[in-house]
Amino acid sequence: MLKKNKDELNDLEYLVTQENGTEPPFQNEYWNHFEKGIYVDKLSGKPLFTSEEKFESDCGWPSFSKALSDDEVVELVDKSFGMVRTEVRSEDSNSHLGHVFNDGPAETGGLRYCINSAAVQFIPYDKLEELGYGDLIPHFKDQGEK
Repeated sequence: MLKKNKDELNDLEYLVTQENGTEPPFQNEYWNHFEKGIYVDKLSGKPLFTSEEKFESDCGWPSFSKALSDDEVVELVDKSFGMVRTEVRSEDSNSHLGHVFNDGPAETGGLRYCINSAAVQFIPYDKLEELGYGDLIPHFKDQGEK
């Protein structure tokens, strides 16, 4: 399982995960990334999202219709910047991940988890077993294809 200590985070990763920051839209690593695999918490290495739930939302950040497990994410009321939103944090490391909105695809439940790339690490499908995430392979529709 991949893990990082807080002192290993770069400036942007620290700003996002520890200071509730937001990275620029359309200028982040995973906003337009659709390779098969999982997205894990940058600090704890806990799996949070899969490419199966990722969709193109044109918001400039990676968007997912649901979390891999409700046990791994925490939703909190966020009243910053004069708005009321729902913040998403990692349960294990208490890192800020992004926000969840009710404007996602209706056919998948209507949610859009808008996640900062700086808060997650992508693990390609073909590396799941090697990196200790083999138990997640059944979450993929086409388990043999990359």
